[in-house]
Amino acid sequence: MSKASLLLLEDDPNLSESVSEYLESSGYSVTCVYDASSAEDLLYEHKFDLLLLDVNVPGGDGFSILKNSRKEGNVTPAIFITSRNSMRDVEEGFESGGDDYIRKPFALKELLLRIQTILKRNFYHNPTDVLTLAEGITYDSDNQVLLLNGETQTLQLKEHKLLKLFIQHRGQLLSHEMILEHLWDYDETPSDGSLRTYIKTLRKLLGKDSIVSHKRLGYQFR
Repeated sequence: MSKASLLLLEDDPNLSESVSEYLESSGYSVTCVYDASSAEDLLYEHKFDLLLLDVNVPGGDGFSILKNSRKEGNVTPAIFITSRNSMRDVEEGFESGGDDYIRKPFALKELLLRIQTILKRNFYHNPTDVLTLAEGITYDSDNQVLLLNGETQTLQLKEHKLLKLFIQHRGQLLSHEMILEHLWDYDETPSDGSLRTYIKTLRKLLGKDSIVSHKRLGYQFR
């Protein structure tokens, strides 16, 4: 199974090293940057699963970096890591598109739990409420409504979760393991047969070429 990819913006090299080593030992891939310009470049060039952003950094601030990235269509969830502790700072963090806010100093275990919670939820930010997937096909992710030529299509809960996952990772090859882990909770037993059924349903609605199967590797949403 591929590791979740995290971007860590933290200008304190000691803290950056401690956080990255802990998260990598917990099974994540961590890319570290130390200033605003480097963070902006990587956000433009690469796709991450989660952003960890310090607020006060050389060349800018985490709030502005994320706010500008959201305007460009970046939907990746983000956690702010900062020593700022006023309520106005918290509000600004969420208003700029953040999903969580952790104050320094913090326990590494707490950060790990927050990361796990956000990745499990797999929510994401859309610049618009309704996404156009193809001609005559739109999807309201907030209300979980798929419209085909204006008519509402009925989907099961896991089919909605799968469609959201594909939309978030449009064009990327998703492994079978990643999809199974996302669709089924820890107390459920994943089913390859059910996954194939969900894929078949989405193809029927979105077009047979909308989801490409890569033998022994996974699926790709186009």
